[in-house]
Amino acid sequence: MRMRLLLLTTLFILSFAGANAQTKEVTGFLTNIKKGIASFYHDKFEGRKTATGEVFDNDKFTAASNTLKLGSFVKVTNLSNGEVVYVKVNDRMNKGNQRLIDLASIAAKKLEFQKKGVASVKVEVVPAEEGKRAILAQNGINKANNEL
Repeated sequence: MRMRLLLLTTLFILSFAGANAQTKEVTGFLTNIKKGIASFYHDKFEGRKTATGEVFDNDKFTAASNTLKLGSFVKVTNLSNGEVVYVKVNDRMNKGNQRLIDLASIAAKKLEFQKKGVASVKVEVVPAEEGKRAILAQNGINKANNEL
């Protein structure tokens, strides 16, 4: 009887823990880390409004994605060379675009794939404070109170 009760209790706890894990995964961007293909914006988009209403600037660390939440900050790692860049998602791509993320040219340069055009990347959603600090550091700005 004790063994049966222990087994039922264990199953109940494991099923509850599994449900919580699924909920946490779905809240952000299906999972916190995704791998896929990155590309970068064409110059023709310079000065156009993004999905958030911001004006696109290829010299700002921003990106477009169809799967990431607008306003989220992500860490993008080039899987071929380990280079890392942080960007803010402020735009959407064409609905037919199967790429994971489309980066501003400055980010593609930092990841060293601008001449190639595309790269295999890992994209990780990060907390806003981490993303803001990293973008400021990438810009060479060390003041924590600067706006992005």
